[in-house]
Amino acid sequence: MQDRTPDPSTLEPIERASLDELRALQLRRLRWTLRHAYDNVPHYRAAFDAAGVHPDDCTDLADLAKFPFTVKADLRDTYPFGMFAVPRAQVSRIHASSGTTGRPTVVGYTAQDVRTWSQVMARSIRAAGGRPGDIVHVAYGYGLFTGGLGAHYGAEALGCTVVPVSGGMTERQVTLISDLRPDVIMVTPSYMLAIVDELRRHGIDPRETSLAVGIFGAEPWTNDMRCELEQDLDMHAVDIYGLSEVIGPGVAQECVETKDGLHVWEDHFYPEVIDPDTGEVLPDGERGELVFTSLTKQAMPVIRYRTRDLTRLLPGTARTMRRMEKITGRTDDMIILRGVNLFPTQIEELILHTPALAPHFQCVLTRAGRLDELTVRVERRPGASDEDASAAGGHLAALVKRTIGVTVAVDVREPDGIERSMGKARRVVDDRPAR
Repeated sequence: MQDRTPDPSTLEPIERASLDELRALQLRRLRWTLRHAYDNVPHYRAAFDAAGVHPDDCTDLADLAKFPFTVKADLRDTYPFGMFAVPRAQVSRIHASSGTTGRPTVVGYTAQDVRTWSQVMARSIRAAGGRPGDIVHVAYGYGLFTGGLGAHYGAEALGCTVVPVSGGMTERQVTLISDLRPDVIMVTPSYMLAIVDELRRHGIDPRETSLAVGIFGAEPWTNDMRCELEQDLDMHAVDIYGLSEVIGPGVAQECVETKDGLHVWEDHFYPEVIDPDTGEVLPDGERGELVFTSLTKQAMPVIRYRTRDLTRLLPGTARTMRRMEKITGRTDDMIILRGVNLFPTQIEELILHTPALAPHFQCVLTRAGRLDELTVRVERRPGASDEDASAAGGHLAALVKRTIGVTVAVDVREPDGIERSMGKARRVVDDRPAR
């Protein structure tokens, strides 16, 4: 595996600033953001007034806790442009969610917002081990989804050569990786697994490709998955985090030299972790729901946006800025099975400790009578015998019972027996009848 540690001289000054310098910058930008939102977004003016707070009440970073949260429903209720803080004519870019669970959430960017986004993405790619002149293969989806264009603009801003493949057409992905010899790939971890399978189908050893760095995001994944990908591909596998409501990918990035959590780019995004039930701000080091306030966004500032992602904040290591631990799950993908909370990432971790099973899986919820049942649908690895797969299924069920405390069924399928995602994997399949 190549040494991809960035040259310290290439870091931006803010990445090496003292905590006092960083906090002073954050407070100045936070006060501007609160005023900008209050003066220009009717939703925020009404919400602040209802909570009895005013932008002038923020004289310390801790004062942010006095202000109300923003949730996804607020963006849907003000669809399409009600959360914009600038005239629509000053918005140079619009992205949106898929809207599969209701109205899509629309986000807007001024030209300066796009430059800011490109800057934090370039910083992220450099922190991950990317360098000017690298060829970057972008297999995130392009279009209204922020992943593809966010990666694209950031790689160009860093001085890289971009191959804008987008998602899907897996055979073509393999051809381009083989022919163009990219240094960096940006893709969801679940789709990277599909690309690895396709490489092998073409008789290509994934470890012999040119790829030196994989920047994986858009879905939770575990450190065990990191080990799997690094072993399969002989490259650095690093995590990136973002969400369209805050800006897109590039809110936080794992540094290749430490791989110990994602440094939040705190000069642009202020993180908090709260108790998801009470809304109380938790001290650094305690696990809860991640909340973000944008500090520099013009078109659509967000104040205390509840992400539903579960993590904790930790001190900085490779950079001054605080780290967030890898996302363990989301409050809305948590499965409650007979009173026990579990997340798909916990199942993934146990599968990766079972050698005869491949890391392609789904958690299928059904209901027999009055009780919910969970079946873990998983593939055997190529080369594993039917006997090995059967034994591995029993072993996985026992592991789940012992470590998580619930009884599940395990359905071990043939290789390629589980649908492949071209983007975010569908880890939970809810086949329960509607109540």
